[in-house]
Amino acid sequence: MATAALVAREFVAEESLSRQTFEEITEVRVNRPQAVEQEARKRRQRRRLTRDGRLVLVALDHPARGVTRIREDELALGNRHELLARTLRVLADPDLDGVVATADILEELLILSHLARRKHRGSFLDGRVLVGTMNRGGLAGTAFEMDDRFTGCTAARLAELQCDGGKMLYRLDAEDAASGRTIAACAEAVNALRRHRLPAFLEALGVARSPDGGYRAMDDAVMLVKSCGIAAGLGESSTHVWLKLPYCADFAAVGQATTLPILLLGGPARANPRDTLSDFASAIASSPRVRGAIIGRNLLFPGPGDPLPMCRALTAIVHRGSTLHEAVRILEAAPSAESARKAKRRRAQ
Repeated sequence: MATAALVAREFVAEESLSRQTFEEITEVRVNRPQAVEQEARKRRQRRRLTRDGRLVLVALDHPARGVTRIREDELALGNRHELLARTLRVLADPDLDGVVATADILEELLILSHLARRKHRGSFLDGRVLVGTMNRGGLAGTAFEMDDRFTGCTAARLAELQCDGGKMLYRLDAEDAASGRTIAACAEAVNALRRHRLPAFLEALGVARSPDGGYRAMDDAVMLVKSCGIAAGLGESSTHVWLKLPYCADFAAVGQATTLPILLLGGPARANPRDTLSDFASAIASSPRVRGAIIGRNLLFPGPGDPLPMCRALTAIVHRGSTLHEAVRILEAAPSAESARKAKRRRAQ
């Protein structure tokens, strides 16, 4: 079977976000920064966080940790025009619930929403879920990576922008005391979000040092079961907490470890989107606790092709109960690069 990365049509950023509109973002930042708060107040929020008890959110917070690499492209996430264009493209899927982003990207999306609202009555952010990332201080590859300071959105700022939640991460390295400081900070953030009546999305990872000096996630069932217990016990209440966890082979045991809703993370970028879809389909089938996904690189950059078919395949699994086979058919039904070129030539004639 050909992979979706091979059959999907080529993605052209300019078709989703014109260069002129992209440049307008800086003009608004310089001359009308108040447009961010104005647009936040105009944005139509959902009455409830979920429509069906499930969520699919696209993660846009990697650059703030110094992560720009996608497979062999060292700077893929470092091209802000490309990142925003791909984000707008997947938001064309009405079943994509929203985004998880750092303050700068949330503000860029609000500015783009402001610009769109001037031309149209509505906005692509109306009815979406906006979640702000709170800690990004543990920069990738640094000596202080486990000391993951809360350098991003605060609960107060998220409430001011009428966002729908806050996301945080702790990585437990049993040999690094900085992990303990990060876990304590996460507990404080869980409490702050509760005071502002906002959900907390808590990513809990056990990690081990790799021979290359980096960290790898310990995504076995034993570690994840322990992570569920640790994460659920943080803060003065868990009534507003969602867990974000990686998939593992025995995920049914993970689902038995908690009553909190679980969203799966996308993990490192993969060459074949089918592998990502397979993990999500298996996890959802394994436990009623699994309620969707927070996924970044494997959604936005499923190879060089258009990310929208991958998004539609994933949201079909989460929101429509589609099987893996049905989701893969959505990928395969996407126009190929060659068919897209032929259609373009026909339109030009």
